[in-house]
Amino acid sequence: MLSVPLSVLDRSRTRAGETEPETLRATVEFARQVEDLGYKRFWVSEHHSVPGVVGSAPTVLAAAVAARTSQIRVGTGGVMLPNHQPLVVAEQFGVLESLYPGRIDMGLGRSVGFTNGVRRALGVEKDAADDFTAQVQELLGYLAGTSDVHARPGEGLHIPPFILAVGEGAAIAASLGLPVVLAARPDAEELVEQYRTTFQPSVWAAEPYVVLAVTAAVGDTTEAARRLLLPEAWASAYSRTRGVFPPLQPDVPVDMTAREQEFFENALRGQYYGTSDEVQAALEALVQRTAADEVLITTNTYDRDDLLASLAKLIG
Repeated sequence: MLSVPLSVLDRSRTRAGETEPETLRATVEFARQVEDLGYKRFWVSEHHSVPGVVGSAPTVLAAAVAARTSQIRVGTGGVMLPNHQPLVVAEQFGVLESLYPGRIDMGLGRSVGFTNGVRRALGVEKDAADDFTAQVQELLGYLAGTSDVHARPGEGLHIPPFILAVGEGAAIAASLGLPVVLAARPDAEELVEQYRTTFQPSVWAAEPYVVLAVTAAVGDTTEAARRLLLPEAWASAYSRTRGVFPPLQPDVPVDMTAREQEFFENALRGQYYGTSDEVQAALEALVQRTAADEVLITTNTYDRDDLLASLAKLIG
């Protein structure tokens, strides 16, 4: 077993042959199964008008997940704060924490809609993320009770905040004294070091806390594990060449264009797959290099039973 806790992020990816409501119900059931395996957290994400991804209302979905589980921590990875008014977000998490005390995490990101049309529909501009630090401070002020406006519920509740970071986001998390979630990219070690050395303790976190997000698959053989990663890799290649993120398919095409093949292979780089011993050893090495405090598994595949079996082997 790894020396740090393991958690799961589910993006509510659609599968071929299922409706979007079925996808959301499957996310909730999947969370219950992940809890049974002993994972620390189950987080859901926010995407707007993205074909193939239906996790558009993370606090609503988190409420459904928390209702069907009893012990696992439930949260968002994350609420994209530029898309929302901080007071409303504070109230939403206040409701969640009031209903499920001691189990709610507040993961916050700084992305905005990925097209002009989506941004217009959300009422934000492309540069809305520039105000992310101030938005986080405003949100935390409502929870801490330091604002003239009072979040009810929310004020006075301790809801652990996390910053989902890419590059500059790690510096923001450090300056605000908040835990950070980083993708396990080649520059992760450098970002973690910068985050730890510049971290300013706060009422939310006395010490730095690093969660590394990784894609990892475990099978009885290395090749079986690699096959679990192919549906998402193909969907990524498809989206890069056609502008549409398709539902996950059980099989990938045998014949790809050279451009599709390049994107397909790129999507598989940096991912961890193999037998349980192989993947656990690789992840433990990553944890030791970065001094990460937790690992967040973000894997998608077509068959959820196969994904659950992979998660069982990984934590086992």
